[in-house]
Amino acid sequence: MCGRYALSKLPDEIIEEFEITAGLTGAILPFDWNIAPTKSIYIIRENQNRARELATVSWGLIAPWSKSTAEAVKSQSQAINARTESVHEKPTFRNAFLRRRCLIPASGYYEWATELGPYPSKQPFYISSAKPSAPTLVFAGIWDQWVDGNGQIWESASLITRPAVDFLATIHHRMPTFLPPDRWNDWLQIGNRAATELIDLLDIPEPAADLQAIPVSTKVNNARNAGSELIKPIEIGEPETLF
Repeated sequence: MCGRYALSKLPDEIIEEFEITAGLTGAILPFDWNIAPTKSIYIIRENQNRARELATVSWGLIAPWSKSTAEAVKSQSQAINARTESVHEKPTFRNAFLRRRCLIPASGYYEWATELGPYPSKQPFYISSAKPSAPTLVFAGIWDQWVDGNGQIWESASLITRPAVDFLATIHHRMPTFLPPDRWNDWLQIGNRAATELIDLLDIPEPAADLQAIPVSTKVNNARNAGSELIKPIEIGEPETLF
């Protein structure tokens, strides 16, 4: 799973990088190196005019059947990630997957080592691009709307995960599903799509290519810590150094 990630990009930078023509819908967000479930996040989506827009929503898809605000918020924390294997079937995610898809930009994300790998259990790692230019990571996501009893519209999103591969599988058994630029248009296209077609779009060759994993402090465990010091590498000893 992916339970925390980082984004240190200005809206103008995201708008330029993703060729967004409809601007920003929603609040401007501060840099955050510890984005936690239910926090506000940026997504890139296609609007009704078939133009890309940058939108601010909350992380964790609200269950469509929520009857109260308290119920809606509770459902979010249980739906931050959807699995590639079942996103087209699960009632919480199914309609959003078929109708409302998005991209979720990130500077990097965190994963905690499981007891099945060679690292100390629960050791956090920061995973980001290994390229010198450090391009933005792009998670495949879905988004939806929920209307509360007062008629207020709540927008929320979940990112899609897949089985981890290559060196990432030595840290944790899941990883985000990344989408390369040549699949963005097809993924963002609004309206109903065949589930098989969308699942094929998520099948990316070598999804761990050009990534690196760095062990970091357990300070990231506390969601109140949100500064850039969280991605500072730490030593955990041989052979648990990096890739």
